[in-house]
Amino acid sequence: MAELVERITVNPEQCGGRPCIRGMRIRVVDVLDLLAAGLTQQQVLEELPALEPEDISACLRFASSRLNHPILAA
Repeated sequence: MAELVERITVNPEQCGGRPCIRGMRIRVVDVLDLLAAGLTQQQVLEELPALEPEDISACLRFASSRLNHPILAA
């Protein structure tokens, strides 16, 4: 989880407070959208050359952590 904190940053003054990668103006959702569109990780790295392979992994783990939360049912 510590790696997520280093790789995924949230700054209210940047990109409307949306999660970004390492303080750059590349949003997590941008990377996820490229992957969802069918690009391979290598193609994403070519499209966004400032990224590192670990950034893509961090985006996927971040998305997973946001979706994997308990839901209480009454």
